[in-house]
Amino acid sequence: MKPIRKAVFPVAGLGTRFLPATKANPKEMLPIVDKPLIQFAAEEAVAAGIDVLIFIIGRNKNSIPDHFDKAFELEANLEAGQKNEMLEVVRNILPSHVDCVYIRQAEALGLGHAVLCAQSVVGNEPFAVLLADDLIDAGERTCLNQMVDVYNHHHCSILGIEQVPRATVNRYGIIDSQYIAESLSKVNAIVEKPAVDKAPSNLAVVGRYILTPRIFKLLEQTERGAGNEIQLTDAIAKLLNEESVLGYEFNGKRFDCGSKSGYLEATVEFALKHAELKQDFQAFLHNLLKK
Repeated sequence: MKPIRKAVFPVAGLGTRFLPATKANPKEMLPIVDKPLIQFAAEEAVAAGIDVLIFIIGRNKNSIPDHFDKAFELEANLEAGQKNEMLEVVRNILPSHVDCVYIRQAEALGLGHAVLCAQSVVGNEPFAVLLADDLIDAGERTCLNQMVDVYNHHHCSILGIEQVPRATVNRYGIIDSQYIAESLSKVNAIVEKPAVDKAPSNLAVVGRYILTPRIFKLLEQTERGAGNEIQLTDAIAKLLNEESVLGYEFNGKRFDCGSKSGYLEATVEFALKHAELKQDFQAFLHNLLKK
């Protein structure tokens, strides 16, 4: 089996839950302290050995390629001002061996369609999908690192999963599964956003996937489903009839940065870990809570 070298980042969504902040700026460029969400996702992929980053972009998403591109004027300004530490930050957003590819999704037809847009670049290789909305703090062994290890052992599609409150299952793709080993299950069925009383479990698929290339043919055959969109979940349901698919409960904490509350929670927790800010910010919160 080929190694996981390519990752797809579907970033063409409109980000309506964060309007007006996302009217002209992609939600994936919203910062957690001083780093945009999309950079966290890209760094996670690179840490897992991926060297081709495929961004599925839409209208008003030019700031994403701009962020990962070289900024000559900015670098010249920082160099002239001898701001060497910040210059290194700007120059090393991604390692030099990593390639970025940008593909335009002309219509927002859903996550499944966004993944299908990457077919010509991915080719006949297994690949990862990362949703920047789901920021996962997992320490040195990132969520995707862990999933790549599972893939290298089992050589099949892997879904990142976690247990969610039963009342929230209608927000996720939910799996029915069979326990294999600690943190690992064989997926028997998957359903997109089931009613609370119809959900097969409370194990939700979150924004991390490793998929075999067979998924592309199945996406081509998938009709529009929930939300009148081509759902990746529906194609995975078909894949279950042909190949093994595993669910992996990763080690780490997920922040749902597609919601305002999750975004704020991530901002606070990452600020409390930030080398420059943590002491002052912790003191600020302490004083704030005393009022």
